Amino acid sequence: MNTELEQIAAEVDTLSQKLQALKAEIGKVIIGQEQTVDQLLITFLAGGHALLEGVPGLAKTLMIRTLADAIDLKFKRIQFTPDLMPSDILGTEILEEDHSTGKKFFKFNKGPIFSNIILADEINRTPPKTQAALLEVMQEFSVTYGDQTYPLEKPFFILATQNPIEQSGTFVLPEAQQDRFLLYIAIGYPGAEEEAAILKATTGTTRTSLQKVISGADILRLQELVREVSISDPLIDYVSEMVRATRPDTSGLEYVRKWVDWGAGPRAGQAMILTAKANALLQGRLSVTPEDIRAVVYPVFRHRILVNFRAESEGIRSDSVTAEILDKIEYKAS
Repeated sequence: MNTELEQIAAEVDTLSQKLQALKAEIGKVIIGQEQTVDQLLITFLAGGHALLEGVPGLAKTLMIRTLADAIDLKFKRIQFTPDLMPSDILGTEILEEDHSTGKKFFKFNKGPIFSNIILADEINRTPPKTQAALLEVMQEFSVTYGDQTYPLEKPFFILATQNPIEQSGTFVLPEAQQDRFLLYIAIGYPGAEEEAAILKATTGTTRTSLQKVISGADILRLQELVREVSISDPLIDYVSEMVRATRPDTSGLEYVRKWVDWGAGPRAGQAMILTAKANALLQGRLSVTPEDIRAVVYPVFRHRILVNFRAESEGIRSDSVTAEILDKIEYKAS
């Protein structure tokens, strides 16, 4: 048993070095935004999808493209527009002819979704009919067309972006689709020093070339190792208590009962545990700590807590509710 643990520890150490090399490659292009990069990597390690929200000019698209460039996987960018159709994403059948027999037949022509890393750029600019085309691929990792189901190659990630400011010509993502995103990552403005560094780096003649430092097989193995990271029963109880505290009907917090319409479902607890495990592995550890859970609670809850109209009018958002829960719910070690 000790030998097996030593082998796993050695493997984690090797893969952790590759993750640090990946972060270093991303850092060649993306200045600052370390927390956002970590959350993207956590998404990869946990085998989920991420929704990135930020105002224009914060390098959301560049960040995802840079991440894809440093990983040896297939990458496709889909620009979501009001006239985009489901077939533009999933693919469609085309009529072909067998030149040897002269018989005609329909062949499924796969769309851009058949890749490993998908950048769904400005996902909220396409109507619900097209957004719904992603529901099966995000949950089942497959595409059903007619009576045939086509599995997607793993690892498979959808990294979507949206702009929180411009709402003209946009469509709010359905709750069922939002819940399929493992993390909802909010990107803020850079600090003064970071902004100065960005201006200097992006207005000169320097061109940066990236190396592919990690493979799809490495990512798949890391996803397996995430499942093996240990978490204690008291920590699972801590997660469960926080999730249940978000629901007005069962919450013991007056703040939640006053400002929240709908709380998080069981998927939030699953997401929190998986991403906490991924955060621990990203730090080179094989056990979860309370700090790992607190590190992921905001992006896990951000799209799963729905505040009421009164809260919105008072400027209270889901992050405010999460902050209250973190303040009031204490971790009990035993």
